[in-house]
Amino acid sequence: VQVVESGGGLVQPGGSLTLSCIAEGYFWGIYSMAWHRQAPGKQRELVAAITSDGSTSYADSVKGRFTISRDSASNRMYLQMDSLKPEDTAVYYCEAQIAMRIPTGVYEYDYWGQGTQVTVSS
Repeated sequence: VQVVESGGGLVQPGGSLTLSCIAEGYFWGIYSMAWHRQAPGKQRELVAAITSDGSTSYADSVKGRFTISRDSASNRMYLQMDSLKPEDTAVYYCEAQIAMRIPTGVYEYDYWGQGTQVTVSS
């Protein structure tokens, strides 16, 4: 199982960018998924999360500008980022809580992607 992000890049302030994340491999299902980010010299922070039933939550700093969504059929998650600011510059990471079924039952494991760089600059 692996989790892979894509879609990062350089964008001007006020611009938009869409990040994608896909969970690949053999697994029983995916529970919640989330986007985190880490700026240089700062701790990693939770940006947005989405549960298996589609409930969402956002960090105050991105509310009204970012939209998280998922396509359960394709095991993908997205982060639509609008009105980007220089302070949104960071490496963005995808996290997925993945269920694995083994003979003794179903167990949940936490997987992280390698990150994708988002740079907001003029």
